This record gives sequence, structure tokens and C-alpha cells, in this order.
Amino acid sequence: MILEEKIQNEAELEERLTRPNAADIAAAMQLNGDVLVLGAGGKMGPSLVVRMKRAIQEAGVKHRVIAVVRKDREGVFSAHGDGVDLIETDLLDPESYARMPDAANVVFMAGRKFGSVGDQPMTWATNVWVAGLAANRFRTSRMVAFSTGNVYPFMPVDKPGANEQTPTDPRGEYAQSALGRERIFEYFANAYGTPTLIYRLNYAVDLRYGVLVDIGQKVKDGVEIDVTTGHANVIWQGDANSYCLRSFALCRTPARILNVTGLKTISVREAAEKFGKRFGVTPRFKGEEAPTALLSDARLCTELLGPSELNEDELFEMTADWLEIGGTTLGKPTKFESRDGRF
Repeated sequence: MILEEKIQNEAELEERLTRPNAADIAAAMQLNGDVLVLGAGGKMGPSLVVRMKRAIQEAGVKHRVIAVVRKDREGVFSAHGDGVDLIETDLLDPESYARMPDAANVVFMAGRKFGSVGDQPMTWATNVWVAGLAANRFRTSRMVAFSTGNVYPFMPVDKPGANEQTPTDPRGEYAQSALGRERIFEYFANAYGTPTLIYRLNYAVDLRYGVLVDIGQKVKDGVEIDVTTGHANVIWQGDANSYCLRSFALCRTPARILNVTGLKTISVREAAEKFGKRFGVTPRFKGEEAPTALLSDARLCTELLGPSELNEDELFEMTADWLEIGGTTLGKPTKFESRDGRF
């Protein structure tokens, strides 16, 4: 889908990210109950819950969408005004779960990646202990549990990435704890019959954050680009939001695994050179491309849920347009270049 008009500001960006498509509205009609999103305060959570609520409203059903966050510090959810219910609580506190309402559909987004090296116990508590608390409390719900492609080994860049049958081989304690999180949800699916989908996402991008923003901003600022990890997958965050809503229909026992990303492997060097042409600068590189990278094969997702609305070429153009007009960025590098699993 080619966007007819360039996105000019954050309000327009949020509208695009949260705009439901026909498939979202059809999925909302099949929810059979409320949606509870645990850990909704991250980069993706706010647009996800608003998109779900908009889809439910357009479907003409009455289900609630309940966002659970530690603190709505910047008033993100209250600012939307889209009827999303908000619960502020500490998910590390076991007593907090008794105060949450039942929900037929639960999204687990809680997790800790950046800073994981500095406090490994907190990383494991956030990624594994919290998963156990949530899986136990909502063991009668359908569960879409967010995970990451970091649980896979690095794959040859000239072949398809890891698919859902590829044996896991996590590097570093973040990825190890992410696999631990998956195992907790798999256990509850097996022990209690909780219909579950493990949602292995990498890497979601919007115009303020992501792999393409990392590359484009470095080109624009004349910063040297390390191409050792020279390839990556990306997916528009709006498409990732859409796939999440539609994933409830795929929840199974035993738990099903689904890779969620773009179908194309992008070259960091080629993307930088394209940005250079747009910005009229010559990119600066260091290193040589390794023969492997963290890559995932998303063909099953496309087969089950259909193609994404935006492809990698369109994402590049949107990102370049955004950076050219001086659009806001979060200033948080993805660290996709990491090859030792340290974040």
C-alpha cells in the first residue's frame, strides 16, 4: 500500500499507526470478550491498544481494551481519549494480579532488554518471574505472548532466516531470559490448556525509532556506520499491531510460535547508500559484513495472516521523508548491531 501523503507530524504518525484495516475489524468481531494488555507502556504498547480499541469500535462490539502499565508518566493513554481503560500497577508485585479484571484475551508485552547487562537479576525477574505470575493469573484466557527473534542463532545472510522450527540458541542473558519467558508460557499452555501464541517479533519500526532510523540518522549526521552486522529484518509497527490483534485466532495448545517481521532482508550498506542519495551526503562505513546476522523467516505469518500493508521500500521512503523534515526521534538506538547479546 503506497501512502498518498507524507506524514508531517506525530499526530499524523499516531493516526496511521492506530488506524485499523478491514482484517482488524473482522478480528475484533471474533474476540468474544475484553482485551487486557500487560506491559503496554513501551514503544509499541500505546499504539497497539489504541488500534485495538478503534477496531472494536468500528466493529460495533462492546469489548473493553485495558492497558496495564507501571505509570502513565507522560499521559500517553489519557491523551489519546480513545476509550482505553488504564490500570497503573507494578507487575513484579504478585498481589497486583488479584486486582486486575478477568479478560478473555490477554497480550503479554512486559519485558526488559536495554540495560539488561547492568542488572541481570532484574532482567530475569521482569522477563521470567512476571511471565509466570501473568500466565498463572490468566490461565483461562487466550494469550498472545510477545517474544523476540533474539532467541534464534545468527543465520547465513544469503539464505532465509530462522523459521519457527529452527532450534533456539540465545546469545546473552537478555535472549536467554526471553527464551525462559517463552518456556513459562509453554508450560502453562501444556499444564492448563491455555491457548497461547508466542509472538517472536523483530524488528518493529515507526518513524521515531528503529533500524532504519538508526541508519538514516547516522548518515544524516555523518556518523560512521558499522556494517559488521550488515543485514536485518524490519516491519512497520502498524503492521505488527495488526498482526497482534489477529493472532488471537491463532492461539493453540500446545503453544504456537509465529515469527513476525518483514519478508525481505535489508542490507545496512545499501540502505545507508540510499539515505545518502536522499540527503546528498556520502555515508561513512567501518568494518566488513559478517556472513551471518539475526534474521527471521516470516513466511508462515504471511501465509496465515496475509501480507503486510507496507513493505520495506515504502518504509525506507517514509523514514527518509521524516528525517528530511526533522521529525522527532526517540534518541534510543536499537543496538541491532550487537553480536554478543549485550544490550
